[in-house]
Amino acid sequence: MTTEDTATDPPTVVRVTDIDVVRQGRLLLDSVSMTVRGGEHWALLGSNGAGKSTLLGMVGALTHPTRGTVEVLGRTLGRVDLRELRTSIGHVNPRHPLRSSLRVRDVVLTGLTNSVEPVPRWSPPAGEPERAGRLLSMLGMAGKEDARWPTLSQGERGRTLIARALMARPRLLLLDEPATGLDLAAREQLLSSLDALRALHPGLATVLVTHHLEELPASTTHAMLLREGRCVATGLADDVLTTDQVSKCFDHPVRIARTEGRWTARAERVSPAEALPPE
Repeated sequence: MTTEDTATDPPTVVRVTDIDVVRQGRLLLDSVSMTVRGGEHWALLGSNGAGKSTLLGMVGALTHPTRGTVEVLGRTLGRVDLRELRTSIGHVNPRHPLRSSLRVRDVVLTGLTNSVEPVPRWSPPAGEPERAGRLLSMLGMAGKEDARWPTLSQGERGRTLIARALMARPRLLLLDEPATGLDLAAREQLLSSLDALRALHPGLATVLVTHHLEELPASTTHAMLLREGRCVATGLADDVLTTDQVSKCFDHPVRIARTEGRWTARAERVSPAEALPPE
């Protein structure tokens, strides 16, 4: 616990302090800071190249910052074995590189070994296959335990991967554009599953990357807007996801509304005269 924490505060899960990230001479993140506490659900938004995935890589203990400090689950990057730290972080990547025809249950169980394929001659501890089934049921995948990975829809794969990430009982769950490639129904099923998951695990912290406000679950509590590697706004979701802030972040006039917990973004109308190029 740091001097900024009190006995009544939820524990700090992530603390990013004034980080810069430089790769091949390019400044990808510029003086970015954020603090994520247990039970908070963060959204990282911005256009392509804004730095969202780069920041998620820091939070997920995949890479180090060029300057500044990143603390994850009380451990400081640069002073800890990243492979060991990653075993305590749930990471959901819709581009999961599985190629074989595993059953859904076996895909979920690879979350215990942090591997893509089952580890040879490894058997799950007693009770873990049953827990995998319960997680699948919670995420709307009951009855799909024996389905083969290639037969799943993109939405079913996404929910399977969330169950897989939860097998290690993480305190931090990272979701990298989980709604990518989903149709409307599959997206809504996924977001409902995330809301249910967060309600059932009140101490879990999550960080979700997306381009689209419509892909944010209603349970989102905090947000950060990134533009060209810099933080435009950060804090409580209702304070950050406003018409002015989002328009500034995406450099385009949009109108933001929130209805029944969900956000929508609509482009401001442009008059015909404004749309015509100058003569």
